[in-house]
Amino acid sequence: MFNPSRDQVRQFFFDVWAKYRAGQALEGAERTALEGVLAHPEYHGMLEQPERYRDRDFLPEDGQVNPFLHLSMHLAVAEQLAIDQPPGIRAHYEKLLARRGNAMDAQHAIIDCLGEMIWQAQRNGAAFDSVAYLDCLGRATAAP
Repeated sequence: MFNPSRDQVRQFFFDVWAKYRAGQALEGAERTALEGVLAHPEYHGMLEQPERYRDRDFLPEDGQVNPFLHLSMHLAVAEQLAIDQPPGIRAHYEKLLARRGNAMDAQHAIIDCLGEMIWQAQRNGAAFDSVAYLDCLGRATAAP
């Protein structure tokens, strides 16, 4: 399994944006990553300044969202949907898509559950709980 460092993840997103802006071809995960980047124009300026943002900390206790984590979560969700893993996530996505009306809102609902499940696993020193993840998605599809 590929386990990139923080610096590698950040460089990946800087490179995707630079290649896109230069009109260069993107491959594989780069194309998927670009979809998330394009959906978040608030990150474009940051991605154009790697020297300024490569080492910056984004602290939730200061009310900051880590844009690299957020974009990585979009990438993770896209991969999960592509292979329907955990089984049933694609059906939850389709329900969220119908309910929320657009792909980004549906993905953000999934990201909320994914983030919660990762936090729970880390807090409890446990493995990722796919059943709890799907339960969270079920609640998200039922929420107004």
